[in-house]
Amino acid sequence: MNTSQGVSRDVIFSLLSICMLSFCFSDGYECYTSARCLFNSTELKDIEFIRSYYYNRLEFVRFSSSVGKFVGYTEFGVKNAEYWNNNPSVLAAMRAQKETYCKHNSEIYYTNVLTKSVKPSVRLHSMTPPGGHHPAMLVCSVYNFYPKQIKVSWLRDGQEVTSDITSTEEFANADWLYQVHSQLEYLPRSGEKISCVVEHASLEEPLIIDWVPPMPETERLAIIGAVGLILGLILFLAGVIYRSRGLVLVPSS
Repeated sequence: MNTSQGVSRDVIFSLLSICMLSFCFSDGYECYTSARCLFNSTELKDIEFIRSYYYNRLEFVRFSSSVGKFVGYTEFGVKNAEYWNNNPSVLAAMRAQKETYCKHNSEIYYTNVLTKSVKPSVRLHSMTPPGGHHPAMLVCSVYNFYPKQIKVSWLRDGQEVTSDITSTEEFANADWLYQVHSQLEYLPRSGEKISCVVEHASLEEPLIIDWVPPMPETERLAIIGAVGLILGLILFLAGVIYRSRGLVLVPSS
């Protein structure tokens, strides 16, 4: 398992799509309830069940399995919490949700989501740094990976670079996939080798992308000129050969 897999996965999984939501409206006001599970493993000790009650978008009372009872946040909520906390059947039903709802669905979530992974795609390119303080900046852009945890580092002639690096946080693409960007400011040296290293749970081994500097403009123009010259010479010779074959010899009388 690489270093990126060792990161703890804190997951918030909402059960709103599983539980029934109840709404009521009166003179433009609304009330509703929601239930959710917070967990970072499928063990009961790592799971919390929360049911919240809202009135006009304000949460007024909540049951949390970590507390084991209802807690009110408004005068009306305190009265409801006191009433429900004095009802053993209500408390027993709420306390049971941690196992009946959360444990069952967390196991499904881990099996069908957290065990899946998507390999990242990597693009390594150069850009002009703002302010012109450094003559060169390399950007290693990593796209479309899952899960979120990832490590992006730099190598310079095989040695890890620890300075002049700035990186973005991993941010979502709104399709369960993520992207991240790492920038390296450097002074080019002749013959050196710079690489971007990506470590992710979807990869059996780190993905190493080597930087291939673009050809200098003078060399590029020289090559284009040489190719043009050779092509022109070939066309000239082809024309000469074609014309020589078209000549007709007339015998003298």
